[in-house]
Amino acid sequence: MQTGRQGHQEHTASYYAATRNDHRQWPELSGELDADVCVIGGGFTGLNTAINLADAGYKVVLLEANRIGWGASGRNGGQLIRGIGHDTSQFARWIGEAGVRELDLMGIEAVQLVRERVERFNIECDLTWGYCDLATKARHLKGFEEDAEHLASLGYRHALKMVAREEMHTVVGSDRYIGGMIDMGSGHLHPLNLALGEARAAASLGVSLFEHSRVTHIDYGERVEVTTAHGRVSADYLVIGCNAYLGDLQPDLGGKVLPAGSYILATQVLEKRLRQRLLPQNMAVCDQNVALDYYRLSADGRLLFGGACNYSGRDPRDIKAFMLPKLLRVFPELAGTAIEFQWGGMIGIGANRLPQIGRLEQHPNVFYAQAYSGHGLNATHMAGKLVAEAIKGESRGFDLFSRVPHMTFPGGPALRSPLLALGMLWYRLKDLL
Repeated sequence: MQTGRQGHQEHTASYYAATRNDHRQWPELSGELDADVCVIGGGFTGLNTAINLADAGYKVVLLEANRIGWGASGRNGGQLIRGIGHDTSQFARWIGEAGVRELDLMGIEAVQLVRERVERFNIECDLTWGYCDLATKARHLKGFEEDAEHLASLGYRHALKMVAREEMHTVVGSDRYIGGMIDMGSGHLHPLNLALGEARAAASLGVSLFEHSRVTHIDYGERVEVTTAHGRVSADYLVIGCNAYLGDLQPDLGGKVLPAGSYILATQVLEKRLRQRLLPQNMAVCDQNVALDYYRLSADGRLLFGGACNYSGRDPRDIKAFMLPKLLRVFPELAGTAIEFQWGGMIGIGANRLPQIGRLEQHPNVFYAQAYSGHGLNATHMAGKLVAEAIKGESRGFDLFSRVPHMTFPGGPALRSPLLALGMLWYRLKDLL
């Protein structure tokens, strides 16, 4: 990654950064400001919290350590997929069966929130509908049938279709899969352009946005004092939306989220007939393995191929060498195709895979949202809605999330990643069975 002014970082050298449609820079915080709410983090969590609060008339200041969309919000696979959390039924002991159903409904609504945001503010981010879950094992197919039945019970209004093995080439031109499930209520987009568009939307509503304004200290109290290298914000409420890039700014929260690496390759622009063979319906797709593959076509005709979630805490020395064998197992005909972009970033993983949305017990005017565990594109938009509702006075959804406890990863920062990497190895071995 490139280093920006005063040691802060510019966007990583991704396909998204190379094709972003807004190059403006927001100022660095200098001096002292007073606000109703200070938001830390210029990704989807912070931006959408800010938009919702500004819509309600709050004076909001947003601080980003690097650039808007610098973290996972601007680097992810761009897959907009229904759902929040993994196996939500496990949370019934804390929120009841009715609460679990509400979580599942919010997982559907979260995608709609993105759709509405794009439409309201005319954000150009290549939003395209159509997604397919891919099966490599019979148990995956059984899971799809259960998912479809459950979605029907929730009143899901978008088309779902089971795809048999003999029909799979109508979705993806690979012999690797034994079936799938198409969902026309999910899709894909250019995530960095979405984030940049949401920053413009926030500014249009009166939010004060600052880049290269890393928070160095927080003083908690009836009013929160947030300090950066050259400025200070005093606010009634604080929202922490840093996710995998929180570091040691708030240790209690940092111990509950594990940064895990995910990586993407972008090919050269592919010839039209090849694109139509690889992904005939221009859908985003994802398999069901622990070390999953996810991929799609960009608007200009590249294959964007991602996966290889790395729990070790260390990035591979050569992302292309690490990822290319996975790509070629799916599409061997792409051997020799130029890889023009390769990049990675950290996603935030929680022990139970449910987004962590709540407030600090000792400081009830401090709110947070993090640990989206790979579902961040939609879940962040829901988190922004729920946190804003809670600050405004009441949120049934926020209360549901905040009632679910979240484990602090054992071992401290030094041992946290190796211990989880060892645990995930067991699940990857199960994928071979």
